[in-house]
Amino acid sequence: MLLSRVRPRRSIFLSITNASAQRHFANVSRLKVLFFGTDHFSLPSLKSIHTNLVNNGRVERLEVVTSFKAAKNPVKQYSRAAGLPLHDWAACTPATAGRFDLGVVVSFGHLIPETFIDCFDRGMLNVHASLLPKLRGAAPIVHAIANGEQRTGISIMRIKPKQFDVGEILLQSAVSIERDTLMPELHDRLAAIGADCLVTCIEDLEGYYQRLTVQNDAEATYAPKIDPKFAEIRWHQATAVSVYDRYRALYGLRPLLTSFGGELVKLFKLSFDSTQPVPAVPADRPGQLEYSKRSRQLLVRCGDGRALELLQLSVGGKKTLSGQDFYNGFLSKVNRSDRYFK
Repeated sequence: MLLSRVRPRRSIFLSITNASAQRHFANVSRLKVLFFGTDHFSLPSLKSIHTNLVNNGRVERLEVVTSFKAAKNPVKQYSRAAGLPLHDWAACTPATAGRFDLGVVVSFGHLIPETFIDCFDRGMLNVHASLLPKLRGAAPIVHAIANGEQRTGISIMRIKPKQFDVGEILLQSAVSIERDTLMPELHDRLAAIGADCLVTCIEDLEGYYQRLTVQNDAEATYAPKIDPKFAEIRWHQATAVSVYDRYRALYGLRPLLTSFGGELVKLFKLSFDSTQPVPAVPADRPGQLEYSKRSRQLLVRCGDGRALELLQLSVGGKKTLSGQDFYNGFLSKVNRSDRYFK
């Protein structure tokens, strides 16, 4: 995929003289980089810096700051296997940062103190999974899908102190979100594109710093951290599309939640036929369940009257059931008037 630099609405240039520029970018070809990351979104960026930039000489030294609390932290596992020096965020100090030229933050989950940011002569870069200023915050991929967005992307930005995701933008690259895209697929695609964009910026850091784009705060939208209530479905308020988008957004993270007969129901897998028409009269009872013995399909009606097919679900925390299993074990045992999710 070609990387696309967004045409800046308003560019800011480094106001430095030739002499001060020469001092500021001394030893420009050999960067000491301190990487901050914790998860599977971070990992491709770390690998790209390690394999592309260290091997070709642009990066002289690469070390990693991460959380030692997570037992399956992929950044920690890769760093140990690759022989990269590791620092536990809980014990990291500005003195550590002061030994490096550039900080790089990718899905780190912590606000970097100003005392750290000031230590890096060439600042700190962040890989963010949206086209800023849209979807600032902790969960941009989830919210992009849940909102029904058809387009999102990657932003490489310079970190500012005290706030998340407000710094100037170096580079952006857009991607489309297809109708049936699930969160893990988009996550991995954006992680790979983010790694490519990051390497591109580091290879010509001074050039990108001279073409920075200031974010327009008036256009900002937000993507806050996901809490358990985000998975709860209120059938009388929800259209079929909105439930399907919420399912796609949370796929691989947590199931959608509802209830049947007073028991918690988890919806693990469902499908939606977008060609079905919207009924002239919405469903009498949103959440109504219908089962076809001929097609073995279990359907749930949403607030707009359109239906979703339920493929995998569980009741009361027990084993996962198919639609047919749920009908045989639960739905067939209650009156038709009680066959609905609350």
